[in-house]
Amino acid sequence: MLAILSASIDKFPHLRYNRIMKLAILSNGNANYSTKRLVEEAEKRGHKVRVVKYKNCYLSLDEKHPNVYYHGKSLSGFDAILPRISNNMTRYGCAVVRQFEMQGAWTASSSIAITRARDKLRSQQILTKAGIDTPKTLVSRNTADIDDLLEQIGLPVIIKLASGTHGNGVVLAETKKAAKSALQAFYLYNEDGTNILLQEYVKESAGTDIRAFVVGSRVVASMKRQSLDDDFRSNLHKGGEGTSIKLTAEESRIAVKAAKAMGLHIAGVDLMRSARGPLVLEVNASPGFGIEKVTGRNVAEKIIDYIDQNATRRNSKDRVGA
Repeated sequence: MLAILSASIDKFPHLRYNRIMKLAILSNGNANYSTKRLVEEAEKRGHKVRVVKYKNCYLSLDEKHPNVYYHGKSLSGFDAILPRISNNMTRYGCAVVRQFEMQGAWTASSSIAITRARDKLRSQQILTKAGIDTPKTLVSRNTADIDDLLEQIGLPVIIKLASGTHGNGVVLAETKKAAKSALQAFYLYNEDGTNILLQEYVKESAGTDIRAFVVGSRVVASMKRQSLDDDFRSNLHKGGEGTSIKLTAEESRIAVKAAKAMGLHIAGVDLMRSARGPLVLEVNASPGFGIEKVTGRNVAEKIIDYIDQNATRRNSKDRVGA
């Protein structure tokens, strides 16, 4: 009898949690690879999944009934919300997530955690406060401080916009003249007030970094990303090549700690190996699923497992307390 039950649970993983869930994935649409994979894994468990293009939602700011509308109909009654918010839609996407939070829905990533992760300056401050090593970073809004900034950070120097993503809004300046030109250009055309960061260049890790995919309290997949030319950026979006890699115990610990510091339960933590140990570069709130193809690891399955365990537990407590 036990053998039959065990076989049934292996075939239908949702039986572990004794509940079919209604799950909303906030995404840019069904064509997105990560969305396809998440839907596939959720439906294997019998969950009812709805993909919602959050940019097409509108919100009713009623204190008694904070509704989210989609194609003219109210969205409610979801057991779990899984946000996959793109960088260029952070503000509105997080407003939609916040609206679901106001309804009392369980969310895999909170609106405030996503907002934190998207601001590189705020992220650096949070990571530093948590005692997590990062490359030395300076920020200033005053062009008169350029000489002093470069003296402190050294050359070459990486200059980046706080709101950049996928390697965009990032330059490497090898001379003081190039650094001044880049900074002045950023300051001149940076009309939206986005902060500009100067970051030390770690020579021993040039063109290489590590992506650790964290779900819950562990790393479920990791890969090394290497640029294919002289570009110092290793992002896959910039043509970088990924290979599966085994992290050290220290690297895994730091990746999980960084995600926790940001308040993210699902995150892509970017690290680099330096002479003084692993350094955290960034914590991504909506990491891509290219890591599945590189490593062969079923990341989508781990995410749905996490949602099964935590949303079901939270909703069960709510029913008991009702």
